[in-house]
Amino acid sequence: MSPRDGSGGPPRERPPGDHEALAFRDNVEMEQRELASGEAPTPSAAPGERRISWQKWTFMPVFLLAALLATWLWFRGARLDSIAHQAVDNGKVWLALRQHIALTAISTVFVLIIAIPLGIALTRSKLRRATPLAMAIANLGQAVPALGLLVLLVIWLGIGARSAIVGMVIYAVLPVLANTIAGLRGIEPTLTEAARGIGMSPTGVLTKVELPLAVPLILAGVRTALVLNVGTATLATFGGGGGLGDLISAGIVTQRMPVLILGSVLTVALALLVEWLASLAELLLRPRGLEVAA
Repeated sequence: MSPRDGSGGPPRERPPGDHEALAFRDNVEMEQRELASGEAPTPSAAPGERRISWQKWTFMPVFLLAALLATWLWFRGARLDSIAHQAVDNGKVWLALRQHIALTAISTVFVLIIAIPLGIALTRSKLRRATPLAMAIANLGQAVPALGLLVLLVIWLGIGARSAIVGMVIYAVLPVLANTIAGLRGIEPTLTEAARGIGMSPTGVLTKVELPLAVPLILAGVRTALVLNVGTATLATFGGGGGLGDLISAGIVTQRMPVLILGSVLTVALALLVEWLASLAELLLRPRGLEVAA
């Protein structure tokens, strides 16, 4: 006699609906326990679904517009004497902003041209031994104070934007180079071996396996280099390179606080805008197999 049914027959089986209900209840309880403990995995973005949330799209632009509008209204109401007017009139603010953007863009392009191919080459077997030397030289570029480096370059290359761009490239090459090397070295060796095993050429393994997997780290390095270049470009004024540093320097030298604040706010706003755009590019260019819902 079965203890479950109290009869001499075989034990009764549960109806199919009871099994489904129990499985559903177990899944729900497991999800609740994972959520409560913070261990639930982040769901991946579904195909065709937007990768970036609307908060990511809108918060930073709205914040920057509000900050710039408040600064413009305050600057219009400030009392400016002839010296302050001389520093900002005749389109000097827009000229300084354009120069700053140009310095940042040109220097970042050269950083990418130098750092990414060099990082790829240093992860190949033939040049792997040269990695410590290359990293030491790149670290030396950041160890030297930016202003001192700019002065040395001005002595060597002369006054102008060229000295500022060379100095910015030297100063910002380290994060991109280091992240490129780290991203390529961090790939699981079995993945590259499997790619070679199915007949891929070394170039195919690099372009179709290694670089896509290293993209998140490389883009993080590019993002860091961009923000560094925006800040370092303010020092270009001491070498005759222009930029928003002209406004900041003029405000300090002439002791005109409105001019100093205007140049500082524009520099900070440009750095935040560049950082936001770089973060969007980092999310959009990341391979779909590596991304989670943003």
